[in-house]
Amino acid sequence: MRAVLTRVRSASVEIEGKTAGQIGVGFLVLLGVHQEDTEAEALKIADKICGLRIFEDENGKMNVKPADAGAELLIISQFTLFADCKSRRPGFSKAARPETAIPLYEKVISECRARGFHVETGVFAADMQVASINDGPVTILLDTKEL
Repeated sequence: MRAVLTRVRSASVEIEGKTAGQIGVGFLVLLGVHQEDTEAEALKIADKICGLRIFEDENGKMNVKPADAGAELLIISQFTLFADCKSRRPGFSKAARPETAIPLYEKVISECRARGFHVETGVFAADMQVASINDGPVTILLDTKEL
């Protein structure tokens, strides 16, 4: 799995002109599922998202856990994170098919909620417009093959 995690002051997602999800301070997470991913990768990336200390303490150091910062999560499915760009037209054969990706995407969401986080989402495979006010900006790329 891959995730692009951005620390935000706020973020939202619209589908067909209606707000589907909206958060205040927290993380906007674009989450991609690889065709070979399993529940183990979902658990690993959820653990990292929920524990990554990238909020600043009183000394300006990134040292505060998301829960301690009152962070909320907006998690959006993003199959394009596994784009193959060797040619000028990206291919997406490494991205998981919906029958694999949806349960793993939902597992990440449920794991984050089980850890006490307020989680908002988009809709899998929908045409979504995502907006965010990035904080810092701080953007981290997570890949379960490297965690």
